[in-house]
Amino acid sequence: MVEISDDDMQARLDTVRPYVVVLLKKGAAYTPPDDRPPEQQRIVIEHGRRNMALQAEGKLSIVGPLQSGGDFVGLYVFAVPEDEVRTIMESDPAFEARIFTYELMTFFGFPGDVLPPA
Repeated sequence: MVEISDDDMQARLDTVRPYVVVLLKKGAAYTPPDDRPPEQQRIVIEHGRRNMALQAEGKLSIVGPLQSGGDFVGLYVFAVPEDEVRTIMESDPAFEARIFTYELMTFFGFPGDVLPPA
């Protein structure tokens, strides 16, 4: 294991900033992907397109589905304030249609952390 000095650790800790984590949950109108009616599938596709646009704008750092998460079906990490995240989530067509709902919380992370390549 790499050794981290007290100074190195403090220097990194000094960069910590808040992010907003959103746990996507099944909503009242949720239908499993293989059973979705065409209109609901269209809404979910637009939901995904919107997520990609938020990533391209730098607002959404990480997004993806959760496997075997019970009622939890997705995870987001936003790089914008909580009030903006709430506005974003509430205007998403999949939330308006009650396909999904969500829980959010503040997460403190290190800027520049990334998922490793496949």
